[in-house]
Amino acid sequence: MAVPSKLVLLIAVLVASCTTDTEALKLKKTHIQFYMHDIVGGPKPTAVQVARRLSNYTGSDPIAAMFGSVSVMDNPLTVTPNPNSTVIGRAQGIYAMASQHNELSLLMTLTYGFISGPYNGSSFSVVGRNPVMNEVREMPIVGGTGIFRLGRGYCFARTYSMYQMDAVIGYNVTILHYNGTV
Repeated sequence: MAVPSKLVLLIAVLVASCTTDTEALKLKKTHIQFYMHDIVGGPKPTAVQVARRLSNYTGSDPIAAMFGSVSVMDNPLTVTPNPNSTVIGRAQGIYAMASQHNELSLLMTLTYGFISGPYNGSSFSVVGRNPVMNEVREMPIVGGTGIFRLGRGYCFARTYSMYQMDAVIGYNVTILHYNGTV
């Protein structure tokens, strides 16, 4: 009798140690809306060109002339399009001019990190093509941290306003993720 009771106890301990937090395993869907401020001019730019095409380009196409340019950015994310509204995060990363013909297209590799609000300390990453002259651009979300751990999804970007090369871009984001802890 002693052996079976020890076996039952051992099985109970193993089962208890193998159970996981089922809440953390549930797939969540989160929708977020915010505005990104991309400032390339003035005394405090948030995006700076760090590489450009060699000066041997002799064509007249302004899009082809920008091909190969690379910029690094650290753009504020706000609740409203007003640049003085509450900053909830920063978009940090690199974008490159990726098209030689007919359209202005960027390759975006960005992480959107949140510094306040319900997503404070969490982030998600976007890697993809951004045809910036299209009214609405869709880009993939390829990962996340904190609340957005194992995140995937998509975001729609729409230019809200543009002055010279400075732009305010509205983002509507849908992220599927597991309930990570911050």
